[in-house]
Amino acid sequence: MIRVEELSKHYGETRALSSVSFEISAGEVVGLLGPNGAGKTTTMKILVGYLLPTSGKAVVSGIDVCEDPLEVQRQIGYLPENAPLYSDMLVGEYLTFMGEMRGLELETRQRRRRQVIEECGLGSVVRRPIDQLSKGFRQRVGLAAALLHDPPILILDEPTTGLDPNQIVEIRELIRRMGETKTVIFSTHILSEVEAVCSRAVIVIDGRIRADGALDELTQSSEQVVSLMAPDVDEALAALAALDRVTQVLHMGSSGGFHDFRMNLDAGDGVGESIWRLASERGWPVRELRRDERSLEQVFRQLTESCIDSDVAMEARR
Repeated sequence: MIRVEELSKHYGETRALSSVSFEISAGEVVGLLGPNGAGKTTTMKILVGYLLPTSGKAVVSGIDVCEDPLEVQRQIGYLPENAPLYSDMLVGEYLTFMGEMRGLELETRQRRRRQVIEECGLGSVVRRPIDQLSKGFRQRVGLAAALLHDPPILILDEPTTGLDPNQIVEIRELIRRMGETKTVIFSTHILSEVEAVCSRAVIVIDGRIRADGALDELTQSSEQVVSLMAPDVDEALAALAALDRVTQVLHMGSSGGFHDFRMNLDAGDGVGESIWRLASERGWPVRELRRDERSLEQVFRQLTESCIDSDVAMEARR
């Protein structure tokens, strides 16, 4: 549905994106997560044909964005961070106007207008001027306009910025409903947004993708803990350290004859099977074996801190 290959964007000496690549399949709800200035909005503007990349390629529904941006825009419903609404229009008038701008035939325009008013909960304000609406309702109007032509893809840039807690919940629920029938990608720097709505997150920091995966994959720790009964701690330490993909083993303490060990792993799904085989061969009873879990906040902070440390080290070498 969306394929980005080695996408880069430079503004003179400033690098906004650097070799960004990812794919989004039909039906996914993906959060583009990153701090302010990470490159999220630049990525979205390229995907909708508003900006040209310096290099690389973006393909939407099989169409190269650079070769046919108008056809790409027919496939996309786009809500920028500050929705470009005509504030002196009534809500209903604005949606009619946007349907005409989209080139929808009269019957289709009227049908879709009724549908998006219902989907976005605008029935109570359809005859009110847009400049009299709350920020939450204006966001709904912008989303309704993005949905008018019934696009298979929604691209939403910081859709809950500036909303109060109740409005945030409403917009999240609306996005969740849209995700049942459409492919959705939305940017945010709010971790709870991704956890509440998305099945997958792409984390962008300093113009580069630092992580990409399902939420349960991203929050899975590279550490595994085992509690087993072994006659000798040093023997157990050596045996566990010799397992494939184990980079470090620490003895965390002992109780009731069981010794607790924490293992750092290089990658993958864990070494549980190898531990059970080792314990069976040595005759060591196992009381507990678990993979530690991290919160998305911990993952984000670790990635951000590691990027800062890397940048400082590079600057020091210059």
